[in-house]
Amino acid sequence: MFKIKVQNKWIRAAIPALLLHCSIGTVYCWSLVSEDIVTTLNSMGTNVTKGTIEWAFSLAIFFLGMSAAFLGPFVEKDIHKASLIATLCFAGGMAGTGFSIANGSVIGIFICYGVIMGIGLGTGYLSPVKTLMLWFSEQKGLATGLAIAGFGLAKVIASPLMEFLQDKFGIINMFYILAVIYFIMMFTGHILLAKPEGWVESHEKREGDSVLTIFKNKTFIGVWLMFYINITCGLMLISQEKSIVKAIGLVGAVSLISSLTAVFNAGGRLGLSTLGDKMKDRNTIYKLIFACSIGVTLLTIVTKGIVNEYAILVLPLLFVVNAGYGGGFSNVPALLSDHFGMKSISRIHGLVLSAWGFAGLTGNQIATLIVNNTGKFVDDGHGNMVNPVGYQNVLYVTVAMYTIALLISIFVIPSIKKVKRAES
Repeated sequence: MFKIKVQNKWIRAAIPALLLHCSIGTVYCWSLVSEDIVTTLNSMGTNVTKGTIEWAFSLAIFFLGMSAAFLGPFVEKDIHKASLIATLCFAGGMAGTGFSIANGSVIGIFICYGVIMGIGLGTGYLSPVKTLMLWFSEQKGLATGLAIAGFGLAKVIASPLMEFLQDKFGIINMFYILAVIYFIMMFTGHILLAKPEGWVESHEKREGDSVLTIFKNKTFIGVWLMFYINITCGLMLISQEKSIVKAIGLVGAVSLISSLTAVFNAGGRLGLSTLGDKMKDRNTIYKLIFACSIGVTLLTIVTKGIVNEYAILVLPLLFVVNAGYGGGFSNVPALLSDHFGMKSISRIHGLVLSAWGFAGLTGNQIATLIVNNTGKFVDDGHGNMVNPVGYQNVLYVTVAMYTIALLISIFVIPSIKKVKRAES
């Protein structure tokens, strides 16, 4: 019905990937709406805490990872059905979230934002990745960086838009309007997305292709753990970003800083993946990400930046962690293709994304647990209750985890030279 004959890597891969990822990346605007969802529900007589409603975001990331892990072979087989499912689930879940808020249903929010949108996130995230690497075979990092940068860039675009829509029409109608906008964007991407003409997908099962065999592979385990730790640490800070910004006295700049961190997130996705293309061993990127993240986190710990309201030190922490978080995502597909080849990349990439799902269940929940049980909440002078000591304590856990990830990168992931020697 919607057949397009044009065979161009930008029209059939890059643009549709951006349309899909710029839509689903809106999930990272959660911190901008979570408090308002709680306020709206409480005003309607549905008593709920912010800690409870945070599970909607956790579930969305969990189902993102799980759907990517289990639907990898399906995406390999039919990217058009996969991208259509992504469109329907994401837009439908967005609309359902607005409907659930309107009816005071916390369970409805969990199902619509967490489960349904989460499935849309997983299939939408995975659908364009292999297609991009096939069209941009000599610049795989740049190709996946383009799409995955869109996931980070979504926050830059959506943050002011969501604030405008919420102020103008209220949070419930904001979800309805966004559902329509993202349906149009994603459906357009779905129509345009196509693999190169003449590419024939091999669906025959090969030795070593089973999930159990893949999870026994030392390199795969190392990549999975690095990915899990990087996302967990990133979510621990990203989920508290709005509160941290308020704690360091920049209440009026929340939206601006949210957009800036999103720029660093998107920039890390595109810049670090492009840099990876120029390196002899793409794993060097991960060593750089973890070393820089450890450095800025230790600096903020030593200076007690959040407690002492040293915005000049805390902002670089948020920027560097966001850049490393994004760069960790965009380099994974190419790193996996270097070690495992292209034939089952969607399957293997999907299995690695299961780490994202588990990080979604642990990242912001660990941060919330630390903040709620250490330090104390105080009024920041603008009517906001913040816990600077609690946010500062989150950093001790992240720096320890980043250190473990760096050690894995150094000692567990083999260099590409060793891989090539083993193959020859």
